Amino acid sequence: MIYFIYIAICLGMVILQTSVMTYLPMFDRFYDLIALFVIYLGLFRPVRESVLLIVFVSVVMDTLSGGPFGLYLTTYGWIYVGVVWMGRFMRVGNWLLLPAVMAAGVVIQNMIFIVTVTMLIPDAQMPTKVLRSVTTQVLWAVVTGPLLLTLFSYAHQRWDQWKADLFGERNGLI
Repeated sequence: MIYFIYIAICLGMVILQTSVMTYLPMFDRFYDLIALFVIYLGLFRPVRESVLLIVFVSVVMDTLSGGPFGLYLTTYGWIYVGVVWMGRFMRVGNWLLLPAVMAAGVVIQNMIFIVTVTMLIPDAQMPTKVLRSVTTQVLWAVVTGPLLLTLFSYAHQRWDQWKADLFGERNGLI
């Protein structure tokens, strides 16, 4: 059942980012919300819960984006692997490290996008707007990322508590 909730959250974030946030001047250079959710999954959820959801939402984003197929699959995969890898060496769930983890995720995503554009269009030059956009996204990630990650974690804990209260721990199946 948690997969359906995750899918609903991801689809809601895709709709929010593509339909609402692009028309608000304050949020036109906001970082990818799905990348935020991938970082949350890497930090706070087990691998068996995360991998199928990341593949699903990556395919949805690849289908909707109009870019080369597999771009978001590659991006979200590397972000997830990087967060899980960092979690083995440090306490990345710590409040002091969350801004750095968010900034690293946004930088990884933008670097993969820039490298992909460079490979597809060899004569492409990086304008200053791209650097300004990446900087703005990193700043947004540092400021709002830890708060949203904490909100996701709190909401998931409340969901688990509500589910345990409602259904009980019948034979350890829930």
